[in-house]
Amino acid sequence: MSVLAAITLSILAGAALSLAVAALLVFSARPAMVPTLVSYAIGALLGAVFLEILPHAFEVGAGDIEHLTLVILLGILLFFVLEKLVIWRHCHGDACEAHGVPVQHDHGRSGLMIMIGNTLHNLVDGVLIAAAFVADFQLGVVTSIAIIAHQIPQEAGDFVILLHSGYSRARALWVNGLSSLATLVGGLIGYFALSTMQQWVPTLLGLAAASMIYVAVADLIPGLHKRTELAATMNQVLLIGLGVFSIWFVGNVLGTHG
Repeated sequence: MSVLAAITLSILAGAALSLAVAALLVFSARPAMVPTLVSYAIGALLGAVFLEILPHAFEVGAGDIEHLTLVILLGILLFFVLEKLVIWRHCHGDACEAHGVPVQHDHGRSGLMIMIGNTLHNLVDGVLIAAAFVADFQLGVVTSIAIIAHQIPQEAGDFVILLHSGYSRARALWVNGLSSLATLVGGLIGYFALSTMQQWVPTLLGLAAASMIYVAVADLIPGLHKRTELAATMNQVLLIGLGVFSIWFVGNVLGTHG
């Protein structure tokens, strides 16, 4: 099997497997559990950012911390502006949470932004898989398995956010699947132009981290504060911790930070 064929096959198989497992975990839950699972999604997002994405970004960025932190700061501001644009699009004087009337979901705002960040992250994953296969076939296989494993809890969190944001199950699956194709794009770019693409990896990872931080902190965590009773708070903290732990567990068991 050629290197290009191995890259393509591993990425497509991995995307299908991670999506299927994550969808099975989330879609089998009762609809009433989705708001509760948002706490897990927050933990998975923050765990992915601080335990996987940023450590790798600092590693491949050759210690250029100021550049990466600037990218994250500008990224957070960018997603703030993007969310404002989405709010303006959906609010025309009717019932809208921006006008003081609560609604059941956020008109897809958090779902849109998490897909932007997830697409960037998937693009980088594709570059990493290509780089591993180019270096050594066995290393490519191990890297692919590691990336598939750490994508499952993150994809599960993404599905929860999409459902919480107002997406139907079918649309959430379709959008998440479309985002996963960015991994194949990254793999092809990585194979044909690896030296050029690697220069952009820290910036892309920084933007992906910014989107996940913004969605977790600005869109999801404020909703948890609506439940102030002690039992609900303890449940939220437990599920956030479980989300963080799932990312840590997968990364440490497989010995990867990609």
